[in-house]
Formats: sequence, structure tokens, C-alpha cells
Amino acid sequence: MPWYIWLLIIVVLGSIVGGLMMLRDTAKPLNLTDEQLKRIHKRNIEQDAKDAQDS
Repeated sequence: MPWYIWLLIIVVLGSIVGGLMMLRDTAKPLNLTDEQLKRIHKRNIEQDAKDAQDS
């Protein structure tokens, strides 16, 4: 393969890896209170029950 194809492959792979590393560095955990977690779990249970009825 010509040299410019190898250069293009290196640039593409570098941008993919760089984007993934930037995404990992900027990700922050969600700090939810116990009440918020309870509401989320309750909603999930309700939606699962609704989906089971629809099926």
C-alpha cells in the first residue's frame, strides 16, 4: 500500500482512540440521593410490569 494510505489509517485510529480517551476522562459518576435512587427503581419496576402486560 502507498504511504499515504498508512498515514490515513494512523490518523483515523488515532482520532478514534483519542476520542475514547477524552470520553473516559470527562465521564463523571452520578451522585444521586437515596430518595432519587428509590424513585428510579420504583419507575423501573412499574415500566417492567407495564411492558409485561403489553407483551
